[in-house]
Amino acid sequence: MLNPKSVDFCIEPLENHHDRATFSCGNEQLDRYFHFAVTQDQKRNIAIPYVIFDRERQKIIGYYTLSTTGINLKQLPQSIVKKLPKYPIVGAVLIGRLAVAEDCRGFGWGKLLIMDALYRSLGVSQTTGCFAVVVDAIDDEAVRFYKRFEFQLFPDQPHKLFRTMTNIAQTFGSLQNKSQQT
Repeated sequence: MLNPKSVDFCIEPLENHHDRATFSCGNEQLDRYFHFAVTQDQKRNIAIPYVIFDRERQKIIGYYTLSTTGINLKQLPQSIVKKLPKYPIVGAVLIGRLAVAEDCRGFGWGKLLIMDALYRSLGVSQTTGCFAVVVDAIDDEAVRFYKRFEFQLFPDQPHKLFRTMTNIAQTFGSLQNKSQQT
């Protein structure tokens, strides 16, 4: 229905003119958060919500939130910990929520959301110490989604994943290199 190639869209911070009431991703927890709690988190500077917005239809296609968090080094795989300083906690960016409207699934909007979140997180890491991006996947389907984007599971937490900033920088570096070659 809403193919990114045929939609005049933008990705921007959530604002008052965005109609949250009509958004539905089919997950009650994610919908309820977006309808009732997201603006409170935004006002308190707890999480910053971003939306993919269809300008023509005045419709929110999807959203995600970003905030900061910390990773206890004891939670990470030993192969990664041995390469890090012995700090008890390292900084990270948290993608707290990510959802695509039910009627917009299957067209790549989720990929666009995650790539935008990773790109913004990489920008944050250039001015603030952030070792990784962390996600708390809502279910097994979400775990599979994040694994497609090179997220790794925390060893003892089946729905918590991370991706290092080094890995993210390599992704965007290789994208920049490809665009410079064409």
